[in-house]
Amino acid sequence: MQNKYTFLPLIRELAQCYQEFEAYSAQNQRSMGLTSCQFDIIATLGNTSGMSFKELGQKTLITKGTLTGVVDRLRERKLVMRSPDPNDGRSQIVGLTEQGVALFETVFPQQLDYLNKAFASLEESEIEHMRQVLHRLRGVFHFSEAV
Repeated sequence: MQNKYTFLPLIRELAQCYQEFEAYSAQNQRSMGLTSCQFDIIATLGNTSGMSFKELGQKTLITKGTLTGVVDRLRERKLVMRSPDPNDGRSQIVGLTEQGVALFETVFPQQLDYLNKAFASLEESEIEHMRQVLHRLRGVFHFSEAV
């Protein structure tokens, strides 16, 4: 009898791959004095004029409760600022301060260089193939939501 859940090893591998990536990535972020969430916010806000908490949460996948605390800690470090959203009186825009922009301009390229060391062992064609397969897999779940 064949197992109808042949996808389980794929899910396990995907989860373990993500965990390894996060651990590898976080190691460098900590060396720069940032948590993973702090780095994610700095990187997401970089090269933008800021965004609402809702948008920032969607782009970073950080939950609302965690996001507020992380933004508050970055604000204490004078790396981000909050300002009223001109389009929605109930919302605030989070943006980088001058210090935050300077930090982004330093840590983002450093993180890319750090990640490049790991990805350098893969051929460009392998990277593109994996991207296409993951894109297709994501589409399977996106389609399932609509059904």
